[in-house]
Amino acid sequence: MQTGCECRGGSLLRNQEVTLRYIPYIAVAALSLSACTAQNVYPQEGVRPTLGLPVTTNDTPYSQCLAELAELPARNMPVFAVGEISDKTGQIDRTNNGAVLTQGVTEMMISAFYKSRRVSLVERFDLRIPLAEAKMVQQKLAVKPAQTARPIRSSNFVVMGALTELNFNIVSEGARLAISGIGGGGRTVVINVGLDLRVVNSQSFDVNYVTSLQKQIFGYEVEANIFRFFGSRLVEFDAGRIQNEPLQLGVRSVVEMAVYQIMTDFLGLSSSAKCRLERPDYAANALLTPKGEDK
Repeated sequence: MQTGCECRGGSLLRNQEVTLRYIPYIAVAALSLSACTAQNVYPQEGVRPTLGLPVTTNDTPYSQCLAELAELPARNMPVFAVGEISDKTGQIDRTNNGAVLTQGVTEMMISAFYKSRRVSLVERFDLRIPLAEAKMVQQKLAVKPAQTARPIRSSNFVVMGALTELNFNIVSEGARLAISGIGGGGRTVVINVGLDLRVVNSQSFDVNYVTSLQKQIFGYEVEANIFRFFGSRLVEFDAGRIQNEPLQLGVRSVVEMAVYQIMTDFLGLSSSAKCRLERPDYAANALLTPKGEDK
């Protein structure tokens, strides 16, 4: 019995040695096969990439309102600087380990002012590069072009503020029905974002204008499914659609409406009826006594 076991063990060892001896040859053959496959499948000039959807402008429904302001005649345009528009909602996405809302609201604000073409913009948000350039000129490490040799303009107004609200699940509702393994349903959800903004006089530091805006953001989901047995076979079919208004697009919309308010309410440019600010009456109605409770 021991001899048989030793013989089987010796055969196993011999088989392992043979296998190990042929591993380099197997690897070379596999690499050669993959190279031949690559040469046969992929052309020498390369693979044509999937281009997908085209690049578009990043406009909101309020961008056309700012574009209309650009057509108005204007002289002696005020000089605006945009300070930091921070995210003070305190909302963190634990799943992705990052902020829920965009951290680029200041850049959105600068873009919105530029769309109006009715203010002059000066940089005050990130002065690292301009100050480095000025220092290099002072130290004669760089030559300043003669055509730009003019004093730095001071601003008339500085815009500052913050994203102050992000309310999840203001309302969610839905329904679902299934009969004999066939069913479907849908649900909707509404959240909102809020922005508080102020215009500060650069010379007196007076707060000349304040606005507080919010936008509700809508999303929906629909689904249908079939779950049936056909004899001994189980057939399952699912279909559905989820479509949400982009959260960051909602933030940009609030920013552009705030800039439109500054241009019309504060600077006095003419406004359009289609671009007027919606004023919901639910806040006022909340102060009324509900019907049936009057004594």
